[in-house]
Amino acid sequence: QVQLDESGGGLVQAGGSLRLSCAASGRTFSSYAMGWFRQAPGKEREFVAAISRNGLSTGYADSVKGRFTISRDNAKNTVYLQMNSLKPEDTAVYYCAADPTRYTTSYQQSRESYDYWGQGTQVTVSS
Repeated sequence: QVQLDESGGGLVQAGGSLRLSCAASGRTFSSYAMGWFRQAPGKEREFVAAISRNGLSTGYADSVKGRFTISRDNAKNTVYLQMNSLKPEDTAVYYCAADPTRYTTSYQQSRESYDYWGQGTQVTVSS
């Protein structure tokens, strides 16, 4: 089992940047592919970005491609989401999640693949 703790959310103006962090504890961090999801009020939780266990494969939702970057540091048991050129529609609670896949170079976009979730961090982008 792994415990996930997100940080780095806050209030930012449109066009600004934030970096989210997700610190993991428990089982070996490199055993998990990691993902970021978000949920806006009244909407379903949606995929944002994911990264493979070895960090060599990444994927993004079309809505954030070119603006957000996911990365991980397995030595620090942490996954990051660098968010640039933020828009008001990026406002949501952001969650990190862990997928205990046996594959080292792949990642999943579906919520159902992820067994462990953090509590979330609020990101608010003002216009």
